[in-house]
Amino acid sequence: MKSLTHILTIFLILSLSVFSAFSQDKISVKTTSKNLKDSVSVIGTPDSIRVKRDSSLINKDSTKNKGGLQAEVSIIARDSQRTEVDKNISHLYKGAKVKYQDFELSADYIRLDRNKKQIFASGVIDHNGKYVGRPIVMTGSESPKTVDSLLYDYEKQEGNTYGIMTDVEGGFIQAKVVRKNLYDEMSLYHGLYSTCNLPEPHTHFGIFLSKGIVTKNQIIAGPSYLVLQNIPLKFIGFPFAFFPKPDKRSSGFLFPSFGEDYTRGFAMRDIGWYLAFNDYWDSEVRGSLYSKGSYEASINTRYTVNYKYNGGFNIRYASTKRGIEGTDNYGADKDFNVVWNHTQRQEANPGTSFSASVNFGTGSYFRNTGANGVNNINDITRNRMGSSIAYGRVFADGKINFTSTLSHNQDMTKGDIQLQLPNFSLNVSSFNPFDSKDRVDEQKWYQRINVGYSLQGTNTLNSNESKLFRKETLKEFTNGFQHNIPISLSLNAFKYFQFNTSVNYTERWYLQSTRQRMENTKEGYIAVLDTVQGFRRAYDYSVQTGLSTKIYGKYPKIGKIQAIRHVITPSVNINYRPDFSDAMYGFYKNYVDQYGIINRYSIFDKNVYGSPSAGKSMGIGFSVDNNIEAKIKSKSDTTDGGIKKIPLLQGLSISGNYNFVADSMKLSPLNFSGRTALFGEKINVNFNGTLDPYAIDQAGQRYNKYVINEGKLARLTNFGLSFDYSLNPKAAKNRNNNIDSLRSQIGSNMTPEQAQALSRISADPNAFVNFSIPWNLAGSFSFQYSKPGQVSTITSTVNIHGDVSLTPKWKVTFNSGFDLKAKEITLTQFNIYRDLHCWDIAIGWTPFGRYQSYNFTIRAKSSILQDLKLSKRNSSGGSYY
Repeated sequence: MKSLTHILTIFLILSLSVFSAFSQDKISVKTTSKNLKDSVSVIGTPDSIRVKRDSSLINKDSTKNKGGLQAEVSIIARDSQRTEVDKNISHLYKGAKVKYQDFELSADYIRLDRNKKQIFASGVIDHNGKYVGRPIVMTGSESPKTVDSLLYDYEKQEGNTYGIMTDVEGGFIQAKVVRKNLYDEMSLYHGLYSTCNLPEPHTHFGIFLSKGIVTKNQIIAGPSYLVLQNIPLKFIGFPFAFFPKPDKRSSGFLFPSFGEDYTRGFAMRDIGWYLAFNDYWDSEVRGSLYSKGSYEASINTRYTVNYKYNGGFNIRYASTKRGIEGTDNYGADKDFNVVWNHTQRQEANPGTSFSASVNFGTGSYFRNTGANGVNNINDITRNRMGSSIAYGRVFADGKINFTSTLSHNQDMTKGDIQLQLPNFSLNVSSFNPFDSKDRVDEQKWYQRINVGYSLQGTNTLNSNESKLFRKETLKEFTNGFQHNIPISLSLNAFKYFQFNTSVNYTERWYLQSTRQRMENTKEGYIAVLDTVQGFRRAYDYSVQTGLSTKIYGKYPKIGKIQAIRHVITPSVNINYRPDFSDAMYGFYKNYVDQYGIINRYSIFDKNVYGSPSAGKSMGIGFSVDNNIEAKIKSKSDTTDGGIKKIPLLQGLSISGNYNFVADSMKLSPLNFSGRTALFGEKINVNFNGTLDPYAIDQAGQRYNKYVINEGKLARLTNFGLSFDYSLNPKAAKNRNNNIDSLRSQIGSNMTPEQAQALSRISADPNAFVNFSIPWNLAGSFSFQYSKPGQVSTITSTVNIHGDVSLTPKWKVTFNSGFDLKAKEITLTQFNIYRDLHCWDIAIGWTPFGRYQSYNFTIRAKSSILQDLKLSKRNSSGGSYY
């Protein structure tokens, strides 16, 4: 894998594939310093005949000699061509190309000798004294190869190459001399594997091989050593090495990284072994050891079946020492975390779907391990985990849809867990039972009646992670089924109105119900809740009829505003629901408390789908929705006649209900909400709230008196406001495009590095560093106000993040925030990035707070060397406890 030994093995294996294009044409590679000198001296040789061409020049030599050419030789010169008629030699300049059978050569200079059947190609020295336009060789389906110069006999298919370079799996290979014999054995001389794509790597981590022999099944290397920043490290090398050369992935040692953690001591992280079972299944077994006794272990497995499914799981366990040895609080925290992801290709089984996204474990795992040693603040501060395994099937030509899920939700702060094992739903597409398939006329009113059906089932457990695996806990599962049958009819009435009527019937089936009673004990009367086993059904229904319409308003021209359009959508409905707490239904019962007061309760209150509502309702519901937009004349936007539409207010709605049969407080609270966009849609604003029309007493209890009698329209009991903005929309768009590009590869060819990058970018705005964008500043604000009684609560936070490019190679990013209620700064982080072309440097700093720390990382950009990094990390003593 990524160990030093394996990198050397990869280099030698890949070298064989790099030069396989020449081996297919049986090129005998030979080189001497004299040949190189002579070949370069040909450039610019004067001649008596010179033909200038401003456009492409194409010649074809169709001569076929016996035992010689088997196809035409096609030549193209973008700039010019010189021909030596007496010698039958052509010189091609700038963008020259020669093609013969499946051999294609392009360079800034090509010499074609038809008498000798030879092609010589090289680059040229430009006006800046740089060697440019190097030859590029393409043979068959092989990837292009770049060389310094080339001499090739296209009849004998032999030639000499000098200074070859090509990219292979994220790295770049250069070799000075390559020789191949009749036994398909290849010799290397002065080869270099590097992470840099420059002809002279200015900064790289590489392996220099003085000599090497590659056969079909083995590699023999002579003196080899590491090269770092153009500095040869010959003391880190091998005088002689022998490696097997398998034709598939092989298992190997995973090299660890080293560091120091303030709370756990010196660390050797992620040492392990890579297990390559086959091309469809592999695993990594890793472990981390700390000098103060803590340790971690993990197994990460990936699997794939082409055109069917892919996925992987990661099981992690950690033992973290806490306290000081010899004290009462000394001990070890045992934590675990399990992650499983599975994706099925749609074409694998049409009509059926299966997916899994599982993440569960102890709530303290990320906090105790510092997010597995990387101090990712998003993982450390995570307070919830969730999992879902879903199966779906479509029946009856898509008219019936069945889905089933196993899910879990975990509050990592409190340790509370909710399990749903399983949930399922069966939905039938709505249909018109009285309509006819053979109907040719318009639908009659009764043929518009629409009926639907759905069935839900659940098996739920609410517990704490400390009690989860106890036998008595598993008996606390609650379950139930719910049927829902909606019937609706929609008609156009009086031309401008839409008439809607509906009947909704819901029935619930339960295997348990509850009874409440008072029990006389030595300590006095206490409330007792008994669970009664047995099948019980609960049902309810409601009827609603209403009218809605649209009112359009237009305001006159004001300055640059050409027009303002206002669309009002009012609706009113009459609704009815019986009182299902009546004794005739049997859903509600009474009990007398210790004070002799009769209390009514539902025997289904504790069940998963609840109980039918108590109280009779017959009233009028109403709502008003508003949308306002303006048309402004724009000089910059010439589309649609230079008129630009700007939304002023979207979705401003208010709704409520008046219950005629209620004993008191017949008017419900009024709910309102809306949204808009400001400054060219750079700021999105959302708001919502609740207005209570009734007054409250000194104890904060509502009573039957309108506050309008006190000179107020209503009491504002809840209000929420939030907005987010970016002063450089290009930066946000660039980041979103990058995420979309990575996501598009999920389920197909996504590499582990890309999956990790996607996770980082999605969670952290600063994880994606784009040096092409000079600056970015973005933030968000949220405000919540609540006053249901006499006491009010307010919460508000401000968050900001951004970055700035100091130079084209240096970038600084930051994120911070402020809690306006606590009057303190939230988590603050600074990062400095330096682009080193084929490497990069990152410095991170959290200056204060619980997770105060700093880290320094330098690593290769090459995907094959992503684990090859040097890092230094330090954190404060209060990082995890």
